[in-house]
Amino acid sequence: MKKFPSFIYGTAWKEDATAELVIRAVSTGFSGIDTANQPRHYQEPLVGEALLNLAGKGIDREELFLQSKFTPASGHDYRIPYDPSADLTTQVKQSFESSLKNLHTDYLNSYLLHGPYYLQGLGDEDWEVWSAIEEFYKSGKAGFIGISNVNIKQLELLTEKAEIKPMVVQNRCYATQGWDRAVRDFCRANHIVYEGFSLLTANTFVLRNPGVQKIAKGLGRTPEQVVFRFSMQVGMVPLTGTTSEQHMKEDLMVKDFELNSDDLNLMETLTG
Repeated sequence: MKKFPSFIYGTAWKEDATAELVIRAVSTGFSGIDTANQPRHYQEPLVGEALLNLAGKGIDREELFLQSKFTPASGHDYRIPYDPSADLTTQVKQSFESSLKNLHTDYLNSYLLHGPYYLQGLGDEDWEVWSAIEEFYKSGKAGFIGISNVNIKQLELLTEKAEIKPMVVQNRCYATQGWDRAVRDFCRANHIVYEGFSLLTANTFVLRNPGVQKIAKGLGRTPEQVVFRFSMQVGMVPLTGTTSEQHMKEDLMVKDFELNSDDLNLMETLTG
C-alpha cells in the first residue's frame, strides 16, 4: 500500500483551470491529489486529463496518491454522477466506477464518504454507504477508506460499530474551535490519518496575528508556512488549494523547519 503523503493538493473550486493546476502541483513536487465525484465543486475528469498529461511526461500513476469521494445526492446540483433513484449501494458503486473512469485508473489510494447524511448521529443511509465503501477496501480497489466533514460523536460511533474502521478523516479546521482538537485527538489515539482543509481560508485572522507574524519573521518564513508547519507537527496531513506556483513551492518547503513548543502552544490557543 502506498504511504500517505505529508501534504495533499486539493482540487475543489478550480473549474476549467483544474487540469493545468494539477499538472503544476505535481510538477512542483506534490504527489497527493484530492478530488471528488461532485461536479458542483470538483472537475474530476479534468484531474484525469492532467494525469494523462503527466503520464506522457514520465510521471506514472504509481507515483501519485489519488483520493476521491462519494457525495450523497443532497450534496449535488443537477449533475449527479449516478442514478439517484437507485439504492444507495448501487449509487456508491456507480460513483466509484465513474471516478475510476474519470481518473483513468483501476484503483484509488483513498476513498471517502464526503459527509454523513445527518448533522448529528449516523442513520441507516450512512451505514449502507459505509458498507459499500468497505467492499472497495476488501477488493483492493481502495487502499484507505474514510469520511469527511464528520463530528466527534459520529466518528466515535463509526469507529465503534463499523466492520472496517475509518482510516482517514478529512475536516475543515477552525483555529477558533481548537483546530478540531477533539477529532484530532481521537484520530491520533485510533491510528486514523487526519487531513485538515481550509487551514488558511478559514483562519485569515491567524495570518494577521502579531504572534504568528513574529514567529514567521524569526524563522524567515511566511505566516502561511507557519500554519502548515504547525498542522504537520500536531499530526495533520494538510491540504492546500493554492493556484500560485510560488505558493506551491513555499508550501512544500514547510518540511525544512520546525516550530518550538512555545510556537506550537501559541498556535494551539489562538481564538480570534
